Amino acid sequence: MGRSACGGAQMGGSGVEVLAEFLARIDDPQHRARTEEVLDWVGKTFAHLVPRIAWNQPMFTDHGTFIIGFSVAKHHMAVAPERAAIVRFSDEITQAGYEHSKELVRIPWSQPVDYVLLERMIAFNIADKADCSTFWRKQS
Repeated sequence: MGRSACGGAQMGGSGVEVLAEFLARIDDPQHRARTEEVLDWVGKTFAHLVPRIAWNQPMFTDHGTFIIGFSVAKHHMAVAPERAAIVRFSDEITQAGYEHSKELVRIPWSQPVDYVLLERMIAFNIADKADCSTFWRKQS
């Protein structure tokens, strides 16, 4: 399977420091707490993943390849597992009550996080990208 090259992501400091700096910039205390809870859960559940900030967003990588990223908006937390995971889990995402685009899952702040679904998307990306030598999958 072919892979595309990645762009020039920048990261500074350790993953923990970088994620803490990102969290500190979230103004709404409830959004900050929810985001911290999710990022902590990913870090503990998938301890081998490397946390980093790229494109001003927290993300986790495995052997240098993107696994999942997060961002915050006024009404939701966005989860970016790449298009392949969105396609694979589209029905489950909808069943969880979340909206999604081709690249993002939107988890409203007013709804609980479906950690089982999140775990399945991350595990899928880890397995599917085990032999990936670039940051992003090649888009077909």
